[in-house]
Amino acid sequence: MSYRLENEINGVVDALLEDYGGNKTIDEMKSFDRPSTDMLEEILNKLQKIIFPGYYRNDLYKIYTVRNKVTMLIEDVMFNLTKQISIVFSLVEEVMDCSDEAQGNPGAREDNSDSMDRAERITVEFLHRLPAIREVIETDVHAAFMGDPAAFNMDEIIYSYPGLFAIFVYRIAHELHILGVPLIPRMMTEFAHGRTGIDIHPGATIGRHFFIDHGTGVVIGETTIIGENVKLYQGVTLGGLSTRGGQSLKGKRRHPTIGDNVTIYSGASILGGETVIGRDSVIGGNAFITSSVPAGSRISIRTRELKYNYGSEREEDFGEINSNGWFYVI
Repeated sequence: MSYRLENEINGVVDALLEDYGGNKTIDEMKSFDRPSTDMLEEILNKLQKIIFPGYYRNDLYKIYTVRNKVTMLIEDVMFNLTKQISIVFSLVEEVMDCSDEAQGNPGAREDNSDSMDRAERITVEFLHRLPAIREVIETDVHAAFMGDPAAFNMDEIIYSYPGLFAIFVYRIAHELHILGVPLIPRMMTEFAHGRTGIDIHPGATIGRHFFIDHGTGVVIGETTIIGENVKLYQGVTLGGLSTRGGQSLKGKRRHPTIGDNVTIYSGASILGGETVIGRDSVIGGNAFITSSVPAGSRISIRTRELKYNYGSEREEDFGEINSNGWFYVI
């Protein structure tokens, strides 16, 4: 490296080190007191092997019995998940202490041993829920197979469908969310979001036999409630009407309720905490809904007129397309 470039690099480093001392939120460097995204991804990989024992395995290890394999995986998840949960509990306590001090109300902070004990209890309870999680995911696999004629078999769905992966991560994260674990559930679902383009908040409530076809661009907000046998296509948003209230809206119903046996086609937006889509309804593509619809509804936007120009003087006006034509399967 030339002397000139070395000086340039040193100058950049000096400027960054000086900037790190500016007391900004992003200056925080307590790396050992922060949850590890890499470790949480590894935990999800281990849980995937537990949930789908015949599909995902590590060929580096020769394990001759299922019991030995599952025991090794459970021990690994137990140790690492407990550690990560303990870290986020300590982090939350630290934030709360800072908030209390700012308001002149210093409180007693939970020590590390209490945090670790609490994390261990939650991890044990979570692991005991794995059979129930598997039972629900089994229904999601069947929903995908029954809902997609392009699926060759269920192996294809388990190995390659992004919707199923996002739902698997959500099912895991949702249980941790219910158990009161902060931050980690959201980090898990954001990992799935980055990998699949499907954004499911771990606080959402989703019933059995859930299927997301294609998936890219699907958004499901924190307080959404979804019934059983619901099918979503790509680009569907189940969101809030407005975020102008900011933190004042925390904990309030902001997202819609979707009844059983509802199909929502691509690009549809259903918004608002008071919006209820009645059971057995079908929502057409690109519909924008901010009020409730009764059970058994068929909602579609009015089709615009199409005019075809073939590069000559001849034009054809097709008028409106038959409204019965918007049902589709890809």
